[in-house]
Amino acid sequence: MSIHESASAISKMLSANDTGETGAHQAGILVPKDPTILGFFPVLDTSLKNPRFYLNFTDDAGERWEFAFIYYNNVFFGGTRNEYRLTRMTPFFHRHGLQPGDELILQRENPSGRLRIRYRRNRVTSRSESGRLRLGTTWKIIQI
Repeated sequence: MSIHESASAISKMLSANDTGETGAHQAGILVPKDPTILGFFPVLDTSLKNPRFYLNFTDDAGERWEFAFIYYNNVFFGGTRNEYRLTRMTPFFHRHGLQPGDELILQRENPSGRLRIRYRRNRVTSRSESGRLRLGTTWKIIQI
């Protein structure tokens, strides 16, 4: 498996579901099927049930973190799921005290290809007209 040569950095504004604040059980952060975002991750063999690839990231303190990039494709094997997820991130979130609204940044350093993980605190949020807290949680490609 190889990593695409497209996006060298992507980011996601974390939601309450991502950080575990809702108490809901989910398997990691949902990764959209957008080719520009998927291009950051390794190509997975979709002929296999729930293929995965383990990625090793380094944070700014030099600590290594292993996350799993998984395509839950069991819809093609008699199940219901058809989605990409980045899993095994909870320890990283807890260690750094990440909360909804914080921005997660994943970066591939060129030319080495070394993977880095960073975050930006972003406690500035907005409230919709209904008074409910609204956070943007979409993935995006960023320039580093």
